[in-house]
Amino acid sequence: MRHLKKTKKLSRKKGPRQALLKNLAQSIILYEKVKTTEAKAKVVKPQLERMITRAKKDNLHSRRQIMSKLPAKNAARKMFEVIGPRYKDRKGGYLKITKLNTRKGDSAKMVQIEFV
Repeated sequence: MRHLKKTKKLSRKKGPRQALLKNLAQSIILYEKVKTTEAKAKVVKPQLERMITRAKKDNLHSRRQIMSKLPAKNAARKMFEVIGPRYKDRKGGYLKITKLNTRKGDSAKMVQIEFV
């Protein structure tokens, strides 16, 4: 039984799910807004907000932690050079999810996730 299990599985096994979330987080960092399904956006938002909080404190430990969570080094570099300093004075709530129309093929709820 799945009582008290908080992770959303997104109809994938552990490895593909982790790869999907890493790549989605990287796309949001590099392009600053991405159109995706509502379920994926709700799963990736808390992870990205934790990463941004770590990027505000630029030291070796936080750099290594963020680089382990992102597949490309240029995304980690952007986190520390652009995004971290941008939200230095903000306490939280770095991302917003805006609802869009449903996807035509399968009627999935689509959203746009972007930086505030």
